[in-house]
Amino acid sequence: MSADQVDALVIFGATGDLAKLETFPALVGLVERGVLDVPVMGVAKSGWGVEQFRDYAAASLKLNDMDPSTPAAVKMLGLLKYVDGDLDDPNTYQWMKNELGDAKRILFYLEVPPFLFGRIAEGISGVGLAAASRVMVEKPFGNDLPSAQALNDTIHKYFPEESVYRVDHWLGLDPVESLMFARFANSVIEPLLNRTYVQSIQITMAEAFDVADRGSFYDKTGAIKDVVQNHMLQVLATVLADPPDGSGLSSWIASKSQIIGALRPLSPADTVKGQYDGYLSVAGVAPGSKTETYVALRLAADSWRWADVPLFIRAAKCMPVTATEVSIKFKRPPHDAFGLGMGTAANGLRFRIHPESQAVLTLVGKKPGGGWEPEVQDLTFIEHPGTDMRPYDRLIGAALNGERWLFAQQDTVEAAWRVVDPVLGDVVPVTPYARGSWGPDSSSLLPPGETWYDPVA
Repeated sequence: MSADQVDALVIFGATGDLAKLETFPALVGLVERGVLDVPVMGVAKSGWGVEQFRDYAAASLKLNDMDPSTPAAVKMLGLLKYVDGDLDDPNTYQWMKNELGDAKRILFYLEVPPFLFGRIAEGISGVGLAAASRVMVEKPFGNDLPSAQALNDTIHKYFPEESVYRVDHWLGLDPVESLMFARFANSVIEPLLNRTYVQSIQITMAEAFDVADRGSFYDKTGAIKDVVQNHMLQVLATVLADPPDGSGLSSWIASKSQIIGALRPLSPADTVKGQYDGYLSVAGVAPGSKTETYVALRLAADSWRWADVPLFIRAAKCMPVTATEVSIKFKRPPHDAFGLGMGTAANGLRFRIHPESQAVLTLVGKKPGGGWEPEVQDLTFIEHPGTDMRPYDRLIGAALNGERWLFAQQDTVEAAWRVVDPVLGDVVPVTPYARGSWGPDSSSLLPPGETWYDPVA
């Protein structure tokens, strides 16, 4: 066990959907890799005992096509403890402490809505278990800048910033790590990522599905709060941020925070919103709702490295494909030596983040034969169908070991809200678009002659 590792994991809300879909399978992976070998306690109000809790965990594994009888699964199930109680009752926290025995250095994972964070943190502190412990919290980190600041103030009453691990599960995706790795492990790539060579950067997160049965949640959220303020700005920061320094990956979160802080706040003129046909008939959606299921944004970073480089983010539901890609377009050569004209394709670098990992460099060569006809070729240098490691396996493991670089820190979260706050709510018209299309026309955001790069399945 590393010096930074905890001696117990406590999960509040351990009988909820996140635990069922993600947490228990991730815990098996952690046991398998030798990262998890401490008691795992669930705290919830379900009227259960520990055996029912273990049955719930075993059912979760089956739901995820995992065999509960494998050695790693059996060991994980054997680590489980359970406390049943009301989160408003101080006795619940005392029972939790009693069950934990001598454990003092604990990772508390709050798989609960944010309005419960303060109450739980107070309960943990009230039984003397906050001082040497860590707290891992799920998004959303507020609904705008003031609520995010209030939430942080509440958590910081009981836990210092260095003990808070804010989960953005996209930071646990292998392809996002691959993007960062490709940047800094290759000396031929990183020197090109700046205003001298880059024409523009686009990030598209397309989802071919609709909001399904999440209408009530989604209608209070919309695309900007759901995926842009967190996931997409984190991906953009992974592309733009300066390299980690000599202190290693611990400097990476500060570097990302700095670049998100350099993004200009958005304005309505930078924003196009859309809503897919049929959204208003979804259960839970308010009549006449102006919630966006499509958003396209033009951003700019006031930094030496990225000044004057236009940055674009597009995120939407009911698109033709489900795929997330980063497309970096490089400037054309300064002199047209072959008289090719401006119609020639420019070099590009493309990172596919979902559903698989891929990195592609677009090069221009000469087509065989007479004349100077160009031929565009894609050089694929990273291609993986997926990964065996779940994002929550990576994230919980990092929190157990005290590795904070995979999490969002307070100033990053607040900087991201400052960027998007001006375009939240009904400040931009919402244009209907057909399901299965690429959404309403947002070409006005792009520079003259440039089009959106549409990912393919």
